[in-house]
Amino acid sequence: MTAKKPATGQLHPRNKHQGRYDLMQLANSHPPLAKFFVKNPVDQLTVDFANPEAVLALNRALLAHFYGIKHWSIPTGYLCPPIPGRADYIHYAADLLGLKSAEPRRAARILDIGTGANLIYPIIGSQVYGWSFVASDIDPVSISAAQTLVAANPVLKSKIELRLQAQPGRIFHGCIQPEDRFHLTLCNPPFHKSLADAAVGTRRKLHNLKKAKPGPAEPIRNFGGQQAELWCQGGELRFIQNMIRESVEFQSQVGWFTCLVSKREHLKTLEQSITALPVQNRRVISMSQGQKNSRFLAWTFKTTAQLALM
Repeated sequence: MTAKKPATGQLHPRNKHQGRYDLMQLANSHPPLAKFFVKNPVDQLTVDFANPEAVLALNRALLAHFYGIKHWSIPTGYLCPPIPGRADYIHYAADLLGLKSAEPRRAARILDIGTGANLIYPIIGSQVYGWSFVASDIDPVSISAAQTLVAANPVLKSKIELRLQAQPGRIFHGCIQPEDRFHLTLCNPPFHKSLADAAVGTRRKLHNLKKAKPGPAEPIRNFGGQQAELWCQGGELRFIQNMIRESVEFQSQVGWFTCLVSKREHLKTLEQSITALPVQNRRVISMSQGQKNSRFLAWTFKTTAQLALM
């Protein structure tokens, strides 16, 4: 079952990041942002998205202004996520849980697989919907950095629990404990097959930003990213297939399993993998952010009645 595709370029209706940024307002929330202001070819104020420091400052301003996060930082070279698109995933996930607005809030418990050092999904989900999160990652540096974010922001302390996944080849095993129950799982999987593949993707993005530089040297990633964040053996297809297989063993503990799918051509194979399982419902949720189209796959082993009882 495929959800209705949103109008081209439109974020989810509840997404706080509609339209152009009000940069002056954001600079009031995070004054260091102002030094990265530039003019675009039509003389509009913007920031240099090819500059990693500018992207980091913008994210700090967005998180402070819209989500009340006053202290946010990531280790050098780690993924600095584009917040509007990440927020869209959270809002469409809320739709899966039957929410029509941020109020009244539902006390949902969410598992974020591969949360990264930035902790972006738990931050948005906890601050917009009041959800509590278990956030896992295979990288000890990411877990440590995420724990620092939780400690530095009182609004997060009762909402987020960090867990190190000690078995890098596993997804839910070793992360979901016998007593755990989750309404929904989230995941933004590493989608490249190798470091070289990731570098090619970065060059393409920088070219689109008109900042590409010739030569064989590995390009600077304007949004950063470490190995575990960007690539894994077999790429996103194998990763999500492993997730689907493992989900069978945790079907009694989870309502909806979900995962972003970067490459549309993978959907047919992944849906076939899900169809072979005793699922009650599966969906492909389409999203649109500006000129970028994305989607996530969702499946559940529970009936509608069983989901309502969670």
